Amino acid sequence: MTERLWIRNPLASLEPAATGGVVVEGTRIAELVPLGAEPEGGTGDLRIFDASRHVLLPGLVNAHHHFYQTLTRACPAALNKPLFPWLKSLYPLWAGLTAEMLEAASSLALAELLLSGCTTAADHHYLFPEGLDDAIDVQVAAAKSLGIRAHLTRGSMSLGEDQGGLPPQSTVQTEEAILADSERLIKRHHDPAPGALIQLALAPCSPFSVSTELMTASAKLARQYGVRLHTHLAETHDETAFCEKMFGLRPLDYLEKVGWLAGDVWLAHGIHFEAAEIKRLGKAGVGICHCPSSNMILSSGIAHTLELERAGSPVGLGVDGSASNDGSNMIQEVRQALLLQRLRYDASEVTHQAAYRWGTEGSARCLGREDIGKIEVGREADLALFALDEMRFSGSGDPLAALLLCGGHRADHVMVAGKWRVTDGEITGFDLPALLHKHHALGQKLQGLAA
Repeated sequence: MTERLWIRNPLASLEPAATGGVVVEGTRIAELVPLGAEPEGGTGDLRIFDASRHVLLPGLVNAHHHFYQTLTRACPAALNKPLFPWLKSLYPLWAGLTAEMLEAASSLALAELLLSGCTTAADHHYLFPEGLDDAIDVQVAAAKSLGIRAHLTRGSMSLGEDQGGLPPQSTVQTEEAILADSERLIKRHHDPAPGALIQLALAPCSPFSVSTELMTASAKLARQYGVRLHTHLAETHDETAFCEKMFGLRPLDYLEKVGWLAGDVWLAHGIHFEAAEIKRLGKAGVGICHCPSSNMILSSGIAHTLELERAGSPVGLGVDGSASNDGSNMIQEVRQALLLQRLRYDASEVTHQAAYRWGTEGSARCLGREDIGKIEVGREADLALFALDEMRFSGSGDPLAALLLCGGHRADHVMVAGKWRVTDGEITGFDLPALLHKHHALGQKLQGLAA
């Protein structure tokens, strides 16, 4: 018989129908329990987890990241620069990335995300220097080891400096190699079934690092195999100027030209869209992943989240690269979205509930997932529980608001597909100190390439 677990009487629940908790059976949520009630059929066959100290959330969903960038946090060569100069400073370092470095970086990023209440992580990996052909395979292994749900996107760069692009030639690949590896990875790792732990997407990096031909070919290949498409778009004014000079088009017009203005696409950033373009995005159902911390650090701008949602675009959240954040903490990113968006909109419009929506079901919709992102019967049992017993929460009233407003940063328990992956604030069966030691040494080695 499948074991059943009642996560009982949370301090607060993001889902109002589950104020008495949830019953988990196998990998899924089997029942929502109202306040003061017991599960249907009684408690005789139930294990019980006392959640009376915890705020209960659906597992947070990170819709955009670059795991490898955890190795170049606060890198001296890239400090205090906007996107294009920042990239030009870091590309030569990133060209030295090895498989050992990527494995450590991916494991650390995933561990950091798990501990922040994140249960699903999308990564955009587009660097394949010589000797790192199996980069996505390395990331799949890291995700499986930690038991986190992952959407790994096979990124690419084919437009180097010699062809008018931004990246150095040492960091780009041929289009033939990119497409062949993309097909290999989809066949080997992508699981299209509901409840999948590993899914793949195709993700040419950006208009300034891939050719028009690769964008078009990637879309054709993705649709052949039923996987989603992802890229950076409308992140900075520099990008808009590049597209107008290189292609004679604004970024959204370029996206439409290459066949990407569609509901199987989600974009990172999506800041600099005009009103008419937002309507076009919404009509097509294109998802937008808002990355508030990165957008602030690189002085990129503020996304029009509410207009995008009203137009029909799913809006999610991403921590983005840990070299432009400089962390991988999803609950803090939800808070950052709340605060940044209140600089654009009224506080009554950007509520704490809105920020939670972006970090859960909004991100899930960006990834094309209807089985995660909400506390709902039949959805996957991906849950995050936060205790409010630190000094920062003392004197707080509303627990759901307090978790964000008082700066919650670490989950107490995290469940993925019905299994506890974090218990009492620690990742189950994982040697984090050993990883930290290895990761820091490799980060110093990679950053040393700038010396």
